[in-house]
Amino acid sequence: MDNKKKRIMVISGLALAAVLIVVIIAVEAVGSLTRKKVDTSEGVEIIQQAEAAEVTVIETKIQNLEEQEKKEAEAEDTRSIKEKFTTAVVMGDSITAGFTEYDILNASSVVAEIGAGLGGLEEQIGKLKELNPQVVFLSYGMNDILSTQGDTDAFIDQYKSIIKQMQKELPNTKIFINSIFPVSRQEREREPLFQELDAYNEALREMCDRQQIAYVDNTELVSDRYYEEDGVHFKPDFYPVWAERMAEVASL
Repeated sequence: MDNKKKRIMVISGLALAAVLIVVIIAVEAVGSLTRKKVDTSEGVEIIQQAEAAEVTVIETKIQNLEEQEKKEAEAEDTRSIKEKFTTAVVMGDSITAGFTEYDILNASSVVAEIGAGLGGLEEQIGKLKELNPQVVFLSYGMNDILSTQGDTDAFIDQYKSIIKQMQKELPNTKIFINSIFPVSRQEREREPLFQELDAYNEALREMCDRQQIAYVDNTELVSDRYYEEDGVHFKPDFYPVWAERMAEVASL
């Protein structure tokens, strides 16, 4: 017997039990009122309390069944990362390109270009339009911090423009925006502009809130062991971690 049938049987049984209990209590309450000539409000209160108690029990049972079904569904998900991203695309710069470079995702799930920033994405948007995914994850900002020279307002204006264009070209595609990944401490010291990275992410988060677009905060995913020698790009074993994070947020 599957969970759906179990839930129907439990709900039906509980509902029937609730009705019988309410009827019994009502009969007893009315009889008591008749014998003792007590104020009728006492009987009504008894019935209302019984009804409320039974409804609470039923709702709790249903909630427990739903949680159990969810856990079982998650436990049974044996799909590979590539399978989870069948209807999704990750779009970005050289960091994003690692998904295909290390064969973590299929080429049809990645639109990336080395050195890409928010300016001049017409070709990438054209490729995305051809793929026509249900979900797209944008991952830009590292190169934009340098090109905008720490000007978060200019960065956000560019991002808004890209989002507007994508919503026009792909109105049925749901957009998710990745936070800008932190760089290593040595890289922050080498390039002072990267010290503004946190401010860029905060501006990005606020923009997503205003635009009602999902923001994927990846900050806590990164640790020193994942960095390549340049302190910006990542080793192969980081990409499954990032992919699972996106899949979780988007319920892929």
